[in-house]
Amino acid sequence: MNSSDKISRGIRFQKVGKTSIVPISAKILTVFIILILLSCLSTNFITLVFTQRQTIALTNELLVYHLSDLYTNASNQYQISLYSQEREESIDSIVEAASRDFSKPHSIAMGVTRDGKILFIARQDKSHSWYGFSDSGALARMNETYDSAQSAGTPDRVEGSVNFTSPAGDEYMGVFKYHDDWQCYLIRAELKADTNREMYGIFFKISIIILVMTAFFMVVGISVLNSLFSNVRKFTKDVYELNRSQQMENISSAKDLEAPIDISGASNDDITYLAANFNNLYLNTATLRNIFQKFVSKHVVDTAYNEKRVELKGEQRQLTILFTDIKNFTNRTEVLGNEIIRLLNIHYNSIIGIIQPDESGDHRSKAFIGSLIGDAVLGVFGIDGTKDTVNPQKSVDAVACAWKMTIQTKKFRSKMDERKKELISQGKFNEQTQKVYEAVLIDIGVGIDGGEVFYGNIGSNKYMANTVIGDNVNSASRIEGLTRIYRLPVLCSEYVRNEVIKVPEAAERYRFYEIDTVQVKGKLEGKKIYFPLDMEQADEDYARDYTVEKFEEFDRGLKAYYSGDWKTARSQFKKSELAVGKVFLERMGLKSAPADWRGIWTMSTK
Repeated sequence: MNSSDKISRGIRFQKVGKTSIVPISAKILTVFIILILLSCLSTNFITLVFTQRQTIALTNELLVYHLSDLYTNASNQYQISLYSQEREESIDSIVEAASRDFSKPHSIAMGVTRDGKILFIARQDKSHSWYGFSDSGALARMNETYDSAQSAGTPDRVEGSVNFTSPAGDEYMGVFKYHDDWQCYLIRAELKADTNREMYGIFFKISIIILVMTAFFMVVGISVLNSLFSNVRKFTKDVYELNRSQQMENISSAKDLEAPIDISGASNDDITYLAANFNNLYLNTATLRNIFQKFVSKHVVDTAYNEKRVELKGEQRQLTILFTDIKNFTNRTEVLGNEIIRLLNIHYNSIIGIIQPDESGDHRSKAFIGSLIGDAVLGVFGIDGTKDTVNPQKSVDAVACAWKMTIQTKKFRSKMDERKKELISQGKFNEQTQKVYEAVLIDIGVGIDGGEVFYGNIGSNKYMANTVIGDNVNSASRIEGLTRIYRLPVLCSEYVRNEVIKVPEAAERYRFYEIDTVQVKGKLEGKKIYFPLDMEQADEDYARDYTVEKFEEFDRGLKAYYSGDWKTARSQFKKSELAVGKVFLERMGLKSAPADWRGIWTMSTK
């Protein structure tokens, strides 16, 4: 693995939503690198500044040394010129001797008269012409030094440093000394850029070394930090995964709770301690949420969890309401006493699991338990939609639930029958056992209705309840009551029927047969009720008792009953061999239809 792979692996950004999460190791490493670079480069620059001053000082010392040689050579050549009368040859000798001391590409030595004329010039760079000493300011300063020395009576002390600009605009620094014999200033100078170029070259080389070493130690640092923060990356990965998968929304029981961060094998440092506390906080929150959703609907729990509050508000919604309770519950209570609670819990455990299944279940119902009232259960379907959502699937789910609950309850009765046989074979079945047996043979009725109801939270800021309110809620309860009268396990309203037949798959599976038109107490109009015959019912008893042929006979009888032809109706009801047909036979007796007959049966009780 090369260094770039290590860097990309060590500084990998993950996202929570649209926010990038920067690893703490990357932050620490970035800050550390920036500080190290700033420190090194600043130190290098400060060193450069001090070095520059020292270099200038050393350069001046060197120039003074070279100027001294130039001055001595000029004095000697002046004496030679007096003897040989060859002035130009002496000047050429001065230039030649000065050139031998040059060490930089732009070194220069010259003789400049007080009026700025150049007596001689020796230089390495001959790309520009020198017609005179063009820097009048520098010349004026040298002349001031000359005048001051003359006034002070020290004409041999006309010397000092001088900075000047060449005709080409190049800046020079150097030293000068006045020569009385040649009547000129002897100047020895170096181009500033040459000196700075050397210093900046050194600065650049040192900076490159710093950057290379920084890159090397960055790779080493990443490896070390990756090792030190390996637990942090693992912990944060677990938290990221928890956030993405929304595990807390999928918890169905306390036994499913697991700490999201695995701290086994982690070092005993403050990061591990922080992770352990996060686990504890998560488990406490998840446990409270798990307990919370056992008392209210999942919709309320999710709202409280996501919005951090629950308000007293509600709205009109199109929902389907399922109501079921145990038949002859009062008599069972008298026999079982306190054991009725145990029986109810067994019953509820299976019923509630059908209406509000676990996430892993195959039932598509998006329902919740509206309330538990003694032996009765109120199921609400369709809350996942909005006020204007058209969702006929909710009624399909309600009908499917009704049949599942009915079959589940029948299976429980079958188990009790098997237990009875065991007790009889053991000689332990007596009169008291018979009463208990009859009490535990629970049977239920299911009524389903739907339409516009109020759904929301009611109560006060101190105590509130999540519920549904409306005529259709009451109607579901009354339809459930009719299951006892008509001796059918499931009954539903026309609203439910109309929704189910809109779903092609459901329309093939369920065939709805009208049972009666009932005017419930407190209402002025009749309400049609239907029996949803499950064409795919696997239970043999139900498949035998409830057949299409029997209900077709019953349907013909019902039509005759509505029209007032009670004689034909009695004949058809008898042919159907259905228990509900016997209900109509008992109701009609041998009488004829009343003169004001409307085909509506009026209930005298709720």
